[in-house]
Amino acid sequence: MHLIKLSATSSTNDFLKQLSVSQELAPFTVVWAKEQTQGRGQMGASWVTETSKNLTFSIFLKDDAIQINTLFGLNVMIANSIVKALQHFNLTNIYVKWPNDILSYNKKIAGVLIENNVKTDGSIQSIVGIGLNTMQTNFDGFPNASSVFNQYNIELNHEDVITEIVKNIKASLSDFSNIVDLEWDQYHHHLFRKDVVSTLELPNGTKIVGIIKEVNRQGQLVVQLENDDLKSFNLKEIKLLY
Repeated sequence: MHLIKLSATSSTNDFLKQLSVSQELAPFTVVWAKEQTQGRGQMGASWVTETSKNLTFSIFLKDDAIQINTLFGLNVMIANSIVKALQHFNLTNIYVKWPNDILSYNKKIAGVLIENNVKTDGSIQSIVGIGLNTMQTNFDGFPNASSVFNQYNIELNHEDVITEIVKNIKASLSDFSNIVDLEWDQYHHHLFRKDVVSTLELPNGTKIVGIIKEVNRQGQLVVQLENDDLKSFNLKEIKLLY
């Protein structure tokens, strides 16, 4: 792991993306910023963080194991790597809210943004941005968000967390094709509200009730509806309400 530390940047993903254009980067190059002014989440959502109180970093990945037909498998593996790292630091009741938000009980403490670049030769480079709320205590206006300190009264060493997450990702990627089924099993084991009656919202605001059964290999959320039919939803087609 090659670690680049910054006082501030608009986005660690953007910084790493620009760096990869200007020079050849080694896999597992990591950019870590104490302050990120324009962090992004899934579907363009902002990632709001207080200066130096949280952990924001991005990882450059380049590996033959990453294939176009297993791209959501990369999401699965990244989410699992974060869950395992947090469990390593004795945090309990950690869940993954589809597709890859990390929850403590029912509060979001971490988010992931993966940006993939498919080369003309079919190889894939990925930049994995991770934001983990560690020491922030005020989440006014964000009732579903929390931090490690709020949830567990624990102070984590940021560099230790980065090292543990990268170690987990590296171990999984080294044998990705052989352990992909295991990764999916682990993901489903931690899937938030799996097999529980839940309320979901369609893009037009309509709310439906269903039971989350799984996430399929295409990354779609599979929901058992009230009439017992199974329906698969893409990311922008459904929203799980807390």
